[in-house]
Amino acid sequence: MSDDSRPATPARAHRTAAVIPAAGRGVRLGPGAPKALRTLGGTPMLIHAVRAMARSRAVSLVVVVAPPDGAGEVRNLLDEHALPERTDVLVVPGGDTRQESVRAGLDALPDDITAVLIHDAARPLVPVDTVDTVVEAVRDGAPAVVPAMPLSDTVKEVEPGGPGEAEPVVATPERSRLRAVQTPQGFDRATLVRAHETIAVNGEGATDDAGMVEKLGVPVVLVPGHEEAFKVTRPLDLVLAEAVLARRRATDAY
Repeated sequence: MSDDSRPATPARAHRTAAVIPAAGRGVRLGPGAPKALRTLGGTPMLIHAVRAMARSRAVSLVVVVAPPDGAGEVRNLLDEHALPERTDVLVVPGGDTRQESVRAGLDALPDDITAVLIHDAARPLVPVDTVDTVVEAVRDGAPAVVPAMPLSDTVKEVEPGGPGEAEPVVATPERSRLRAVQTPQGFDRATLVRAHETIAVNGEGATDDAGMVEKLGVPVVLVPGHEEAFKVTRPLDLVLAEAVLARRRATDAY
């Protein structure tokens, strides 16, 4: 006979945090402030990125990983701009590579965080529906989730040459099987921490956290991305981002 008087074991609460590595210089945008601090519609891209994560009601904490010597500056910047009050924002110093910065963000998470989003500060306009889709897929049991878009261009694999040199084509991958990945990438926290503890990446570090998880042999799944979640890397991207933001403000009271 079962003892129905025993208290039920409480279900594990799901708390999601977003980590935004923002310690890079963004040299492809030219000289000046770090990429994350360049303005878009008069507001730094980093603020747009934090707001994009905080708009999701599933995200209870945003961790911004600042340049190693710029955590105070970034904290002041965040304090100067309105952010959703329901979401906590923490600033921690990063490292010399993106991988080191993401790891610093992971180390700063409270123990009760079960799912983690890693989001590029240079993707300031990702819609909240995309964020929610990634979070939902992780909560449904996927250990790693990446938003992605089909490619519109044919892609060539080449033998890399020097700047300005002609490069021989090695292969033409089948475009229908290729996807351009975006962020936020979502993970079961334990899986992502294990990837950062066990996968060694040389040079500039990992540019894609899902790729690190793949090396563990853990399945990664894709969900639909969004055309407005593009990465602002070059001056022309900034022009496009300004146009998207202006349209949003005109039509959606953004």
